[in-house]
Amino acid sequence: MPAPVTRTARRARVAVSAVFLVNAVLYANLVPRLPEVKDGLGLSNAALGTAIAAMPLGALLAGLLAPLLIRLLGSAAVASFGLVALAAAVAVIPLSGSWFALAGLFLLAGALDAVVDVAQNAHGFRVQRLYGRSIVNAFHGLWSVGAVLGGLLGSVAAGLDVPLPLHVAVTSVVFSVVAVVAHRFLLRGPEDAERDAAPADEHPGARSLRHVAGRTVALLAALGVLAAAAAFVEDAGSSWGALYLRGEVGTGAAAAGLAFVALQVAMTVGRLTGDRVVDRFGQRRVARVGGVLIAGGMGLALAVPSLTTTLVGFALAGLGVATLVPAVMHTADELPGLPAGVGLTVVSWLLRVGFLVSPTLVGVVADAASLRVALLAVVAAGVVVAGVGRVLVAGAPRDDDATPVVPAGPAAAP
Repeated sequence: MPAPVTRTARRARVAVSAVFLVNAVLYANLVPRLPEVKDGLGLSNAALGTAIAAMPLGALLAGLLAPLLIRLLGSAAVASFGLVALAAAVAVIPLSGSWFALAGLFLLAGALDAVVDVAQNAHGFRVQRLYGRSIVNAFHGLWSVGAVLGGLLGSVAAGLDVPLPLHVAVTSVVFSVVAVVAHRFLLRGPEDAERDAAPADEHPGARSLRHVAGRTVALLAALGVLAAAAAFVEDAGSSWGALYLRGEVGTGAAAAGLAFVALQVAMTVGRLTGDRVVDRFGQRRVARVGGVLIAGGMGLALAVPSLTTTLVGFALAGLGVATLVPAVMHTADELPGLPAGVGLTVVSWLLRVGFLVSPTLVGVVADAASLRVALLAVVAAGVVVAGVGRVLVAGAPRDDDATPVVPAGPAAAP
């Protein structure tokens, strides 16, 4: 029988939820008004796109610094006050007077977002350990809700002709206050305070350090593959869903955006309900079944190109990928022999690499063959998840299925 959840843990859960929500709102709130940023600087589409591309570049450059900052300041401070810094960077974007200033601010925003992302997930796992059951999927679900909320706020402000600098400044201040208040209720103490004490036979001196390092690297590589697979699935909706419906299926402009909507809605629902499913069946089984849903859903959309089958296929893919990133992060955070935040940082960094590689690879194949052929990469990603998902921590209440399947050598066992 798990111990009752304390008031401290409940308050920390609410605070982490607020952090995830704020993290999504801040940039999403600016997105509907990016055309005004473009017009204000007289930029071409290519120039604006290149400036925005500085965000993932900043994330890749700074993301690996997260463990050091967490070790020095703690995940609570890095997440909360990192959001304040991110809010300030976003607030200054409308005031940038040149392309170089704009790109620099996007670079800074991407760097801050990457660090905050690792810290908020690390703290979420601390709270999850206190609960003794899965709760982290709901955090990611609230991030999705925050993205929608931010987009709506930006759209409403644009519709009311609120001056862009005023709009972004007000929302940045308001959500910075939310982040600071949330910090008051986050957990204190060492990052490993909520972990169970390691048993005697798990002491670092009980096995070869070289052997442990090799197994850990192999598992991190497998988790990186899963993270990249998740990126391919999510990017399919955001980058290619509309093009697939218009170019391959032949729908009109009004229906073209529905593939992205179908994937995002299904993924949000899957995340908000995923904790209960994970507690019932274990995140390893849920992820592997999700891989089957991804492969089957996208296979349906590509084999039978119609509006209905495409929307069903993208929805199944979104449902299948919903709990995958939280599961990968959870397993990385539980890897033995690594300092706090290192495993989580590595897979988060590889996830961002996946988001950079995916659109380029799919685009090249689409130009060489067709988008329908290129999106077979998403089907392949589902197959990979179904197979490689065996390395995930089970996350179920059963003791005999609660540890990650660590490959014995450089490659995973078949």
